[in-house]
Amino acid sequence: MELNTISPAPNSKKSRRRVGRGIGSGLGKTAGRGHKGQKSRSGGFHKVGFEGGQMPMHRRLPKRGFSSMTANMSYEVTLDSLERLPLDHIDAKSLIDAGLVGKNANKIKVIVSGNLTKAICLTGIQATKGAQDIIVKLGGKVLS
Repeated sequence: MELNTISPAPNSKKSRRRVGRGIGSGLGKTAGRGHKGQKSRSGGFHKVGFEGGQMPMHRRLPKRGFSSMTANMSYEVTLDSLERLPLDHIDAKSLIDAGLVGKNANKIKVIVSGNLTKAICLTGIQATKGAQDIIVKLGGKVLS
């Protein structure tokens, strides 16, 4: 094989469609654009969703509600679940490793639910006022 003998595989190269080159080509006269109308003209285009001046569908239908994109990134952790962890210093990474929150967690908050009997230190995690009081009362700290 020589460099000057290399050629593409058969039927792998397709020549572009040449429109408007006579009736014998099959795409002469109107060049596949049909007859008249905005789409047949050069530069004839309109916006996506344009309905010829009629009120578009996206404006006719009622708008309702809001879906937060970050709602599924907020997690609540109970005092009960912190009690079961065999750790004294708890941060976001330790909660992710324990499977209490998801990997996409950007906001973690400790809430009062259940009992806590040991002193723990929370780092970079928020806590409700009640949960914070319980943690401090047991000799722990909340460093957020």
